[in-house]
Amino acid sequence: MKREFLVLSAALLSMSAILAAPLAAEAQVNVEIEEWEVPWGGGPRDPFVENSNSIWFVGQRGHYLGHLDVALGEFTKVDLPSGTGPHNTIVADDGKVWYTGNRVASIGYYDQANGELTEIDMPDSAARDPHTMVFDAAGDIWFTVQGGNFLGKLDTETHHVELIESRTGRSLPYGIKIAPDGIVWAVLLGTNKLARVNPETMEISEIELPRAGTRPRRIEITSDGRIWYVDYSGGYLGAYDPDTGEIEEWEAPGGASAAPYGMAADSEDRIWFVHRDGAPGQFTGFDTKTESFIGSTQIPSFANSRGGTVRHMDYDPATGAIWFGTDTGNIARAVVKPQ
Repeated sequence: MKREFLVLSAALLSMSAILAAPLAAEAQVNVEIEEWEVPWGGGPRDPFVENSNSIWFVGQRGHYLGHLDVALGEFTKVDLPSGTGPHNTIVADDGKVWYTGNRVASIGYYDQANGELTEIDMPDSAARDPHTMVFDAAGDIWFTVQGGNFLGKLDTETHHVELIESRTGRSLPYGIKIAPDGIVWAVLLGTNKLARVNPETMEISEIELPRAGTRPRRIEITSDGRIWYVDYSGGYLGAYDPDTGEIEEWEAPGGASAAPYGMAADSEDRIWFVHRDGAPGQFTGFDTKTESFIGSTQIPSFANSRGGTVRHMDYDPATGAIWFGTDTGNIARAVVKPQ
């Protein structure tokens, strides 16, 4: 089912009109998924494409940075200080591998040039769990602090950290992306809201999603400027248009129990996400131009699994591949093949 919500104000609360229309017929695509088992376990997750042959990721429970040489199929490991609990990683153009110290209130990086680790503490002890990061156009880092209830900016040259407290208490800031105009967008998992930060003024505002039970988990931005999110609680894919204030939602395959989580947008503005549809690990596409789902593919290692999920994704425009970690202990690549 598709739902359309016309939000008359792009800020907080507003009147809404609700319309319903049937989904377009589901098309099919051919998706090839390949997985590499991480030899040390430890909760591998959140891979980041340094280049098409070099994939970095974190082991949240194993307290390490991991690297996959795709051509050789070989893994290497960089141990982090005990208890770090790295949650997310991104790699800068200078080769520094940044990670969030989710359990030690810090953001750190590994310098591939000299093998050194550097940790940057949060300036407020309340910012106890840095979560997900993204680079802006200047190479600085914006990030969420989930339980601490902040969004933040880290200057990668000076290491200065600026924190912005969420306007809503216990809002659980989670996924984060930056639009082409520089506006910072995040989802607030503990609420039915999106957060918007003006990077010039550091002013934060919120957009309330129409269904009170919505719990947005990850976020993507397509070339038309729409802000896409997955509703982990209700089983929807949604889009917010900042220009018009309109919100549209499509019920995911699997319905209310789908629990969609990790997501990515590709160069054709297709949205990809992973959910449950009778079984976990369904890799599903959505064509944002035709507004229709384009088929689901079972992630192989989930085929006989009773649980687990995919928590984050990274798209490689050079190859068209989407990379992700699995709760079954793998780093995986999905490629849409020509029909």
